[in-house]
Amino acid sequence: MYALYIGNKNYSSWSLRAWVLMRAAGIAFQERMISLYLADTPARIRAISPSGRVPCLHDGGTVVWDTLAIAEYLAERHSGLWPADATIRAWARCIVAEMHSGFSALREQFSMDLKLRDSRSPSRETQADIARIEAIWREGRARFGGGGAFLCGNFGIVDAFWCPVVFRFRSYGVSLPDAADAYMKAMLSLPAMREWDEAATREPDVQAQQQ
Repeated sequence: MYALYIGNKNYSSWSLRAWVLMRAAGIAFQERMISLYLADTPARIRAISPSGRVPCLHDGGTVVWDTLAIAEYLAERHSGLWPADATIRAWARCIVAEMHSGFSALREQFSMDLKLRDSRSPSRETQADIARIEAIWREGRARFGGGGAFLCGNFGIVDAFWCPVVFRFRSYGVSLPDAADAYMKAMLSLPAMREWDEAATREPDVQAQQQ
């Protein structure tokens, strides 16, 4: 069975992606949480992850780190995580790559904290990030969603990468137009997202840094 090493559920946005993807897809795994805010945290993470970061997936003797690499590794072994249609799959891969490497202003100003409720105004740079995200969500649902709740039909990798953004938008009270708001509500209603959210509220750790 897979072992997935993650950080605190209240703060670890990168861990959230891999965890929700596996849970929503029904992929069995053992969850192994490492608190990000203890004195021995760096040593504990380095012992299981070459990059010194989580999430990190162990599959027997194979170790896979970085959320995107984990997603691709799982997609090679479990069907349905990427869209079957080549054109839709190409769009989904582009969107995942854009999320993986971009939106630095949003990440910096609106860090993930599921317990937080804050009405601060976004900076101009963050507003630009929000506008781009809204356009992506609207385009995906309109072109490839097939009338369903998610971006490319069934929930998959392309949706998993937006899970942290959904929680960020909720924490900071970001208002979205109808199509994007419907997508956000569908994501928050996903059983795996609700399970993660409920577990995060029970965590006692106080934020010291972001992972």
